[in-house]
Amino acid sequence: MTTDSNLGKKIMVKIKDGNNSISSTEKDVSKFSRLVPSLMRIGVDNLKLTMFNPDTKFQLLSALGEEYRKKGNLNDAAKTFLLAENKNGLNSVGEDYEKLLQFDNCIEVYKMSENYERLIGVGKRCLQEIKLKQAAKAFVITNYDEGLKQVAKECLEHYRFDQAFEVLLIVDNKEKFIEFGNRCVEQREYAYAINSFGKAGDVNKLNMVGDILLKDEYLQLAYEAYKLADNEIMIEFLKENFAKGGTGKAAPSSKNS
Repeated sequence: MTTDSNLGKKIMVKIKDGNNSISSTEKDVSKFSRLVPSLMRIGVDNLKLTMFNPDTKFQLLSALGEEYRKKGNLNDAAKTFLLAENKNGLNSVGEDYEKLLQFDNCIEVYKMSENYERLIGVGKRCLQEIKLKQAAKAFVITNYDEGLKQVAKECLEHYRFDQAFEVLLIVDNKEKFIEFGNRCVEQREYAYAINSFGKAGDVNKLNMVGDILLKDEYLQLAYEAYKLADNEIMIEFLKENFAKGGTGKAAPSSKNS
Protein backbone atom coordinates (compact mmCIF):
# COMPACT_ATOMS: atom_id res chain seq x y z
CA MET A 1 0.00 0.00 0.00
CA THR A 2 1.19 3.51 -0.79
CA THR A 3 2.21 5.42 2.32
CA ASP A 4 0.72 8.82 3.12
CA SER A 5 4.04 10.60 2.49
CA ASN A 6 4.60 8.82 -0.83
CA LEU A 7 1.03 9.53 -1.86
CA GLY A 8 1.52 13.20 -1.04
CA LYS A 9 4.62 13.31 -3.23
CA LYS A 10 2.81 11.46 -6.00
CA ILE A 11 -0.10 13.88 -5.88
CA MET A 12 2.17 16.91 -5.84
CA VAL A 13 4.09 15.63 -8.88
CA LYS A 14 0.87 15.10 -10.79
CA ILE A 15 -0.53 18.46 -9.78
CA LYS A 16 2.65 20.24 -10.89
CA ASP A 17 2.91 18.21 -14.07
CA GLY A 18 2.54 20.32 -17.20
CA ASN A 19 3.12 23.94 -16.30
CA ASN A 20 4.34 23.45 -12.70
CA SER A 21 1.47 25.63 -11.45
CA ILE A 22 -0.92 24.45 -8.69
CA SER A 23 -3.48 27.12 -9.43
CA SER A 24 -3.83 26.17 -13.09
CA THR A 25 -3.87 22.47 -12.31
CA GLU A 26 -6.80 22.91 -9.90
CA LYS A 27 -8.89 23.85 -12.92
CA ASP A 28 -8.04 20.56 -14.62
CA VAL A 29 -10.50 18.07 -13.15
CA SER A 30 -8.99 15.15 -15.04
CA LYS A 31 -5.77 15.45 -13.04
CA PHE A 32 -7.70 14.93 -9.82
CA SER A 33 -9.70 12.08 -11.32
CA ARG A 34 -6.48 10.19 -12.04
CA LEU A 35 -5.66 10.32 -8.33
CA VAL A 36 -8.95 8.80 -7.22
CA PRO A 37 -7.89 5.11 -7.39
CA SER A 38 -4.98 5.85 -5.03
CA LEU A 39 -7.25 7.77 -2.68
CA MET A 40 -9.84 4.99 -2.68
CA ARG A 41 -7.20 2.40 -1.73
CA ILE A 42 -6.36 4.50 1.31
CA GLY A 43 -10.00 5.15 2.17
CA VAL A 44 -11.69 8.37 3.20
CA ASP A 45 -11.26 7.62 6.91
CA ASN A 46 -7.46 7.40 6.56
CA LEU A 47 -6.74 10.29 4.20
CA LYS A 48 -4.25 12.99 5.20
CA LEU A 49 -4.71 16.08 3.05
CA THR A 50 -3.61 18.85 5.38
CA MET A 51 -0.68 19.70 3.07
CA PHE A 52 -3.06 21.06 0.41
CA ASN A 53 -4.74 24.43 0.17
CA PRO A 54 -8.57 24.54 0.56
CA ASP A 55 -9.29 24.64 -3.19
CA THR A 56 -7.08 21.63 -3.94
CA LYS A 57 -8.51 19.70 -1.01
CA PHE A 58 -12.05 20.49 -2.19
CA GLN A 59 -11.31 19.24 -5.72
CA LEU A 60 -9.65 16.05 -4.53
CA LEU A 61 -12.38 15.17 -2.05
CA SER A 62 -15.14 16.06 -4.50
CA ALA A 63 -13.63 13.80 -7.16
CA LEU A 64 -13.31 11.00 -4.59
CA GLY A 65 -16.86 11.51 -3.34
CA GLU A 66 -18.25 11.35 -6.86
CA GLU A 67 -16.40 8.09 -7.51
CA TYR A 68 -17.78 6.57 -4.29
CA ARG A 69 -21.23 7.67 -5.41
CA LYS A 70 -20.83 6.12 -8.88
CA LYS A 71 -19.84 2.83 -7.27
CA GLY A 72 -22.91 2.93 -5.01
CA ASN A 73 -20.97 3.50 -1.79
CA LEU A 74 -23.23 6.29 -0.60
CA ASN A 75 -22.04 6.17 3.00
CA ASP A 76 -18.43 7.00 2.09
CA ALA A 77 -19.62 9.42 -0.58
CA ALA A 78 -21.50 11.39 2.09
CA LYS A 79 -18.46 11.34 4.41
CA THR A 80 -16.22 12.62 1.64
CA PHE A 81 -18.53 15.39 0.49
CA LEU A 82 -18.95 16.44 4.12
CA LEU A 83 -15.17 16.71 4.53
CA ALA A 84 -15.07 18.77 1.34
CA GLU A 85 -17.95 20.95 2.58
CA ASN A 86 -19.53 20.23 -0.79
CA LYS A 87 -23.26 20.76 -0.25
CA ASN A 88 -24.15 20.02 -3.87
CA GLY A 89 -22.43 16.66 -3.57
CA LEU A 90 -24.28 15.92 -0.34
CA ASN A 91 -27.57 16.83 -1.98
CA SER A 92 -26.81 14.37 -4.79
CA VAL A 93 -26.24 11.60 -2.23
CA GLY A 94 -29.45 12.60 -0.45
CA GLU A 95 -31.34 12.28 -3.73
CA ASP A 96 -29.82 8.84 -4.28
CA TYR A 97 -30.96 7.68 -0.85
CA GLU A 98 -34.41 9.15 -1.53
CA LYS A 99 -34.71 7.16 -4.77
CA LEU A 100 -33.77 4.03 -2.84
CA LEU A 101 -36.47 4.85 -0.26
CA GLN A 102 -33.81 4.91 2.49
CA PHE A 103 -35.43 7.83 4.24
CA ASP A 104 -33.42 7.71 7.47
CA ASN A 105 -30.16 8.05 5.53
CA CYS A 106 -31.70 10.59 3.20
CA ILE A 107 -32.74 12.79 6.12
CA GLU A 108 -29.30 12.61 7.74
CA VAL A 109 -27.56 13.66 4.52
CA TYR A 110 -29.96 16.55 3.84
CA LYS A 111 -29.34 17.61 7.44
CA MET A 112 -25.58 17.69 6.70
CA SER A 113 -26.16 19.88 3.66
CA GLU A 114 -28.67 22.06 5.54
CA ASN A 115 -31.17 21.51 2.74
CA TYR A 116 -34.27 22.34 4.76
CA GLU A 117 -36.52 22.60 1.73
CA ARG A 118 -35.79 18.99 0.77
CA LEU A 119 -36.11 17.88 4.40
CA ILE A 120 -39.64 19.28 4.58
CA GLY A 121 -40.44 17.62 1.27
CA VAL A 122 -39.18 14.25 2.49
CA GLY A 123 -41.04 14.73 5.76
CA LYS A 124 -44.31 15.34 3.90
CA ARG A 125 -43.74 12.29 1.73
CA CYS A 126 -43.08 10.12 4.78
CA LEU A 127 -46.20 11.50 6.41
CA GLN A 128 -48.28 10.49 3.39
CA GLU A 129 -46.79 7.00 3.49
CA ILE A 130 -47.38 6.75 7.28
CA LYS A 131 -43.65 6.56 7.96
CA LEU A 132 -44.22 8.68 11.03
CA LYS A 133 -40.86 8.26 12.72
CA GLN A 134 -39.00 9.51 9.66
CA ALA A 135 -41.48 12.34 9.12
CA ALA A 136 -40.98 13.47 12.70
CA LYS A 137 -37.19 13.44 12.31
CA ALA A 138 -37.35 15.66 9.24
CA PHE A 139 -39.80 18.10 10.80
CA VAL A 140 -37.85 18.35 14.08
CA ILE A 141 -34.65 19.24 12.20
CA THR A 142 -36.45 22.00 10.30
CA ASN A 143 -38.60 23.18 13.23
CA TYR A 144 -41.63 22.70 10.99
CA ASP A 145 -44.40 23.00 13.59
CA GLU A 146 -47.30 22.33 11.23
CA GLY A 147 -45.72 19.06 10.16
CA LEU A 148 -45.05 18.02 13.75
CA LYS A 149 -48.68 18.67 14.70
CA GLN A 150 -49.81 16.49 11.81
CA VAL A 151 -47.42 13.71 12.83
CA ALA A 152 -48.73 13.78 16.39
CA LYS A 153 -52.29 13.62 15.09
CA GLU A 154 -51.49 10.62 12.91
CA CYS A 155 -49.84 8.91 15.88
CA LEU A 156 -53.06 9.04 17.81
CA GLU A 157 -55.25 8.00 14.89
CA HIS A 158 -53.19 4.94 13.96
CA TYR A 159 -53.03 2.26 16.61
CA ARG A 160 -49.40 1.30 16.02
CA PHE A 161 -48.40 1.96 19.60
CA ASP A 162 -44.73 1.03 19.21
CA GLN A 163 -44.21 3.38 16.26
CA ALA A 164 -46.35 6.10 17.78
CA PHE A 165 -44.32 6.12 21.00
CA GLU A 166 -41.03 6.37 19.06
CA VAL A 167 -42.42 9.34 17.15
CA LEU A 168 -43.56 11.07 20.33
CA LEU A 169 -40.05 10.63 21.75
CA ILE A 170 -38.82 12.68 18.80
CA VAL A 171 -41.58 15.29 19.01
CA ASP A 172 -41.16 15.48 22.83
CA ASN A 173 -44.43 17.27 23.61
CA LYS A 174 -45.90 16.84 27.12
CA GLU A 175 -49.53 17.31 26.07
CA LYS A 176 -49.18 14.74 23.27
CA PHE A 177 -47.59 12.24 25.66
CA ILE A 178 -50.60 12.63 28.00
CA GLU A 179 -53.07 12.35 25.14
CA PHE A 180 -51.33 9.24 23.85
CA GLY A 181 -51.16 7.78 27.37
CA ASN A 182 -54.91 8.20 27.78
CA ARG A 183 -55.47 6.43 24.47
CA CYS A 184 -53.21 3.61 25.60
CA VAL A 185 -55.20 3.18 28.82
CA GLU A 186 -58.41 2.95 26.79
CA GLN A 187 -56.84 0.19 24.69
CA ARG A 188 -55.28 -1.54 27.71
CA GLU A 189 -51.77 -0.84 26.38
CA TYR A 190 -50.57 -0.18 29.90
CA ALA A 191 -46.82 -0.40 29.32
CA TYR A 192 -46.99 2.38 26.74
CA ALA A 193 -49.33 4.35 29.00
CA ILE A 194 -46.82 4.18 31.86
CA ASN A 195 -43.94 5.25 29.60
CA SER A 196 -45.98 8.09 28.12
CA PHE A 197 -47.15 9.48 31.46
CA GLY A 198 -43.61 9.04 32.75
CA LYS A 199 -42.21 11.13 29.89
CA ALA A 200 -44.87 13.75 30.58
CA GLY A 201 -44.01 13.73 34.29
CA ASP A 202 -47.69 13.35 35.17
CA VAL A 203 -47.69 11.80 38.66
CA ASN A 204 -51.48 11.70 38.94
CA LYS A 205 -51.83 9.77 35.70
CA LEU A 206 -49.12 7.33 36.75
CA ASN A 207 -50.87 6.65 40.06
CA MET A 208 -54.17 6.23 38.23
CA VAL A 209 -52.65 3.59 35.95
CA GLY A 210 -50.99 1.94 38.94
CA ASP A 211 -54.36 1.68 40.71
CA ILE A 212 -55.97 0.10 37.63
CA LEU A 213 -53.15 -2.41 37.30
CA LEU A 214 -53.22 -3.26 41.01
CA LYS A 215 -56.95 -3.89 40.86
CA ASP A 216 -56.48 -6.18 37.84
CA GLU A 217 -53.52 -7.88 39.58
CA TYR A 218 -50.86 -6.79 37.07
CA LEU A 219 -48.51 -6.29 39.99
CA GLN A 220 -45.21 -5.81 38.16
CA LEU A 221 -46.62 -3.10 35.90
CA ALA A 222 -48.35 -1.49 38.88
CA TYR A 223 -45.02 -1.39 40.68
CA GLU A 224 -43.39 0.28 37.65
CA ALA A 225 -46.13 2.93 37.52
CA TYR A 226 -45.87 3.71 41.23
CA LYS A 227 -42.08 3.80 41.02
CA LEU A 228 -42.15 6.42 38.23
CA ALA A 229 -44.64 8.39 40.33
CA ASP A 230 -42.34 8.17 43.39
CA ASN A 231 -45.30 6.74 45.33
CA GLU A 232 -43.32 5.33 48.24
CA ILE A 233 -46.42 4.18 50.14
CA MET A 234 -47.70 1.97 47.32
CA ILE A 235 -44.21 0.71 46.51
CA GLU A 236 -43.81 -0.36 50.13
CA PHE A 237 -47.31 -1.86 50.12
CA LEU A 238 -46.49 -4.04 47.11
CA LYS A 239 -43.15 -5.10 48.54
CA GLU A 240 -44.59 -6.05 51.93
CA ASN A 241 -47.71 -7.83 50.73
CA PHE A 242 -46.87 -9.36 47.36
CA ALA A 243 -43.11 -9.88 47.29
CA LYS A 244 -43.47 -13.57 48.17
CA GLY A 245 -46.48 -14.15 45.99
CA GLY A 246 -44.95 -13.42 42.60
CA THR A 247 -45.62 -10.58 40.23
CA GLY A 248 -49.30 -11.25 39.60
CA LYS A 249 -50.75 -11.81 36.15
CA ALA A 250 -48.67 -11.31 33.03
CA ALA A 251 -49.06 -7.97 31.33
CA PRO A 252 -51.82 -7.86 28.70
CA SER A 253 -50.35 -8.51 25.27
CA SER A 254 -50.32 -5.77 22.67
CA LYS A 255 -52.83 -6.19 19.89
CA ASN A 256 -50.77 -4.55 17.17
CA SER A 257 -47.25 -3.72 18.26
